[in-house]
Formats: sequence, structure tokens, C-alpha cells
Amino acid sequence: MDGNLNRELVIIGGGPAGLMAAESALANGASHVSVYERMGSVARKFLIAGKGGLNLTHSEPMPQFIQRYLPQTRSIGHWLRDFGPDAVRAWAAGLGVETFVGSSGRVFPHDLKAAPLLRAWVRRLRAHGVRFHVNHEWLGWDESGRLRFSHGDDDLRIASDATVLALGGASWPVLGSNGAWVSILADRGVTITPLQAANCGFDVAWSEHLKSRFAGAPIKPVAITWTEQAGTQVHRQGEFVLTETGIEGSLVYALSAPLREAIAREGSAEIFVDLAPLRDHARLLRDLSRPRGKHSLAKHLHRHAGIDGAKSALLHEVLDRDSLQDPARLAATIKALPLRLVRPRPIGEAISTAGGVALDACDDRLMLHKLPGVFCAGEMLDWEAPTGGYLLTASMASGFIAGKAAARHLQHRKT
Repeated sequence: MDGNLNRELVIIGGGPAGLMAAESALANGASHVSVYERMGSVARKFLIAGKGGLNLTHSEPMPQFIQRYLPQTRSIGHWLRDFGPDAVRAWAAGLGVETFVGSSGRVFPHDLKAAPLLRAWVRRLRAHGVRFHVNHEWLGWDESGRLRFSHGDDDLRIASDATVLALGGASWPVLGSNGAWVSILADRGVTITPLQAANCGFDVAWSEHLKSRFAGAPIKPVAITWTEQAGTQVHRQGEFVLTETGIEGSLVYALSAPLREAIAREGSAEIFVDLAPLRDHARLLRDLSRPRGKHSLAKHLHRHAGIDGAKSALLHEVLDRDSLQDPARLAATIKALPLRLVRPRPIGEAISTAGGVALDACDDRLMLHKLPGVFCAGEMLDWEAPTGGYLLTASMASGFIAGKAAARHLQHRKT
């Protein structure tokens, strides 16, 4: 190993935050950049997300965009001023991938694929000298401050003048991020907020009938009403999916942060589901009060309320036989079906992670106060956001900040 190692920038984690840190570092003068990845290839979670069309970012105005990151709007707003939604689209265009805005305001590549974009990105990074080392699991630092990696049967020691940690949270560990870094940094005095599931499903105590017959069934259109601790009612419309253990899906994910906190505080959280959001209560009551004649309840619900299948099963979960025959109780429950959520699903099943390295453990350039020359980026930091392109945008933005700062740190070390 020669003296050039004194100017080596090591990035640990090959997800979007780590890759963007490499790109940003190169653009700011770093000449020796290496990316170390635990898995056999980089950005596996990015590729899996691409199977749903690869939602890169969102087109809503910046003031609303920043509010998606409550309560960390100040810090993340700072990141997004340097690298925001427009920069994400420009980055994709620079790799030859044009984007479009969907009907929901979400931004996608025209081909709705992640693989071509990732291939072009890695190819460009390699062309600019970035070296990739896969199947390298980070173990921390040795007694002399060198980075330790496990690679097969080898215990490697790598000197680095600056390091960017982009190790992810603890969701989807099969794709690479397992949260093993928490104890390493905590032992160094870095403040860590406990990792929790974000954008996750929740457990509900279903009957065996619903579990066996309707797990996997989509519930749409539907709306959820939930009352926050301060008494404010939140109302959202969308769709979710019944599972063997409870509920999941985009509408549930949008409320997962406050619901998770309510469960931690109170032991459970109650939501109210509107199974017929396109019909008002008065119309439902009028229609359901019509004589059934020889028609079954199922036929009556289908004809006069548009309720059947899984939605009907939900009614049977909360109403007894007598209540199902009462048009007033039936209409009221269709418009506000109570569901008690007893726990969030395990973090390994979640789309993303809350908690992580406390933002006040870093300076504005994302360098750790306790570990000068070590920067953090991406989901391992303590922030969360809903799905819709917000997670990827902020992950890349933090990588952009950390990579730029690490390159400048190297320059100061040279002088």
C-alpha cells in the first residue's frame, strides 16, 4: 500500500446514498474513491423497488415536499436545497433516462425500470475511477483506526482518510441492510435512536375465517379516519390489503408513523375504515333500509352498498348477526368500521426504517462529532418519510451532502 491511501475515501454501503456520495465526492475533487458493499452486488433494494415502477421522486411544490419529512424538516430541507427533486430528474437525464410525472404527481423513468438506470450509473462511476468491492462486510475499526472488513475467510484492514457510512436501516435485511452497525457506532459514543419499522403494516386480531379466506385481498376504494393525540382527525383515501396478520399497503403506510407512536404510547391504536367512501351515510341508510324480500344479506349489500367479498368479511368481523340485520348499524359501520391495530409488523418486513444516527450527532455536513472524518448518509440517519419518492430523494440528497463534505475533508487533510 502506497501513500495514496492517505487520500483514500472509503464509502461503505452501495445503495443510492452511497453511490451518490461517490458521485458527489468525485465532482468535488476526490480522486481515490472505493465503495464497499456487503452483498454480491450494489443497490439491491433499489432494484427491488424498481419492480413497482421505480418511483424516483415527487413533483409537488417544495414547501409541501419538505413537510413530508416531519419532524426533521429543518435538516432535510437543508439537504434538499443542495439536491432536491429537480436534481434527481436531472441526474437521471444525465444517465440517458428521461422521466415523467404520473397522475398522482409521482415521478418515474419512462421505461418504469430500475436496472437500466443502475447499470448506467455504475458504469459512469467506474469510468471515473470508482472501485467497487462487493461481499465485504464492515466490522468496525481496529485499534489503529483502520476499517475492518470480513471478506470470505479474510479479515481485511483498510486505511482511509475519510469514510462515508451509508449502511441503510434494518428493513429488508435479505437485501443488505441489517442494522449491525448500530452497536459499532454506539460503542464509539454516537447517539443512536432505536430503529423501528416505518412504512409498515400492522397486526389485527382477525378471525380464522378471514385469515384463511381473504388474506391478500385488496380493499379499495376505502378511506381511513384516525384521531391524533391532540384530538385532530386525519382522513385519507386510498387502498390497502388484508394479510393473515392484519393490514398493509399504501394507505396504511401513509399513516404508519403516528400509528406506530400511538401503539407505543397506548398499547394499541384504533382506526375507522370507510368501506364506501363514494357514498354518503344518508344514501347508504336509505338504500339499506329497502325491503330485502327473498334476497340474502350478501346480495342486499352488493346491490345497495357495493359491498361484497373482503369488505363483507370485514363487516362480519365487527358486527354480530343481529347488528347485520339492522340497517342503521350496518350503514354506520360501513362508513366507520373500527379496527384495532395491536402492533406494527417486524422491522425486517417494513419498507423503510425510522430511528438511526441522531441528526444532532452530526454537523451540517453530516460528519459525526464523535468521529471526525466519518460521515453518515441515507436511511441509517434518524429520519423517515412516506412512500412516493420521498425516501429515495432524501437518501440521495444526504449522500450528495456527505460525499461533497468528505471530498473537502480530504482536501483539507492534504494541505
